[in-house]
Amino acid sequence: MFAQCANVTPLIQIGDKWTGKIIRCLEGGPRRFSELRGPLRGITPKVLTETLRAMERDGLLTRTAYAEIPPRVEYELTPFGRTLLEPMAAMCTWAQEHMATLLDARDRHLA
Repeated sequence: MFAQCANVTPLIQIGDKWTGKIIRCLEGGPRRFSELRGPLRGITPKVLTETLRAMERDGLLTRTAYAEIPPRVEYELTPFGRTLLEPMAAMCTWAQEHMATLLDARDRHLA
């Protein structure tokens, strides 16, 4: 069974550095590109653009361009993208509950 899984391309890239953070930024509703850059300190415009495009391709968010001057573009989680909020919250809870154990294990490993 695992040999079959090894040959399958991951369906979505949720484990990269930025996707989860972008999902959390969009949890409260639509945001503009510049509104995402603020809380995502350290992300370059190029990487943000690439990540947003990949998330749109995977159906996690929608990109809406408004015909205004100046142009306005908003990004919003799709219902499918919102399905990731619950498992992500569970992972955050797990991390908070087990942080001390994890850090102790790392310290023992380094010793």
